[in-house]
Amino acid sequence: MIIPGFVFAVTAAAIVLVGTRLSHHGDRIAELTGLGRVWIGAVLMAGATSLPEVFTTMSAGWMDAPDLAAGNLFGAGMSNMLTLGLIDLLYRHKRVWQQAAFGHTLTAALAMVLTGLAAFFVLLRIDVVRLGVGIESLALLTLYVLGMRLVFRQEDMTRRQLEHQVVVKSIADPGQPSMEGSRRNELRRALWGFSIGTLALLIAAPILAWSAGRIAEESGITATFIGTSLVAITTSLPELVVSISAIRLGAFDLAVGNLFGSNAFNMAAFFFADLAYQQGGLLSTVSSTHALTALWSIVMMNIGLMGIIYRAERRFRLIEPDSLLMIIVYILGLWLLFNG
Repeated sequence: MIIPGFVFAVTAAAIVLVGTRLSHHGDRIAELTGLGRVWIGAVLMAGATSLPEVFTTMSAGWMDAPDLAAGNLFGAGMSNMLTLGLIDLLYRHKRVWQQAAFGHTLTAALAMVLTGLAAFFVLLRIDVVRLGVGIESLALLTLYVLGMRLVFRQEDMTRRQLEHQVVVKSIADPGQPSMEGSRRNELRRALWGFSIGTLALLIAAPILAWSAGRIAEESGITATFIGTSLVAITTSLPELVVSISAIRLGAFDLAVGNLFGSNAFNMAAFFFADLAYQQGGLLSTVSSTHALTALWSIVMMNIGLMGIIYRAERRFRLIEPDSLLMIIVYILGLWLLFNG
């Protein structure tokens, strides 16, 4: 227990350092490309911070532990929403949910649809394998790609409007010096920094998941609960660190987009877990308890989504979507899973 605990602490500290820089580079990429923090957070940041879930679930598939893989991906959805509640509770200067753009509703809706479909597939037990993966996992990946295309098209309209404003401004003030070369160099540095940070996460995340798994094995708890709680929380540590760092930068949309985008990406990650699992379709073999985790994750995402949409100035505790409610629902969900 001592050695895995030490490894866990060291790799967690490394992820904290890397995640901080990753937020900075992601924010610069969003600013310099004009793509917007919503799309960069939902796609680029979410993909990078979800690498631990991908590699942990693929490792679980190779080890013939489908419940551990599914528990990690479904549980990460709950953990990410817990992070959304925590950052809103801890950052009291401004309400994070109220500062987030309405554009997150599309990403959140996609994440809820994919999570609901995954729960449906768990209960339906379709055992059809195509190209080495279950047809359910293939469907989730396809829907994720199509959904992210919709998010990109929405953000691209915003980017074009901003470019139009810049062109109008340059015509009105032709004497203004061009900064195109400087911006290109800065974007190149930000992309390199983001790539190096992603590579560092790629190295540290599997070690973190391994140490968490060793600690969990010695505790004697079931694989389903371990995947949903301990492993899901540890593999979601990059999302937590990146989101907190983004909030400190004032990049609220980057943080919120990262969390909802990660939930959507994790459902697509079932495809990679299914590739590693050689005993048939992964979603058709896991415990039906995972459907409860998925549905509970949807409940938490709805609370977060309502918190973003709800813009009333006068707020009443305990009778409206709030960060404290999100944390209570997460604890209740873990209690139900442990006793289920």
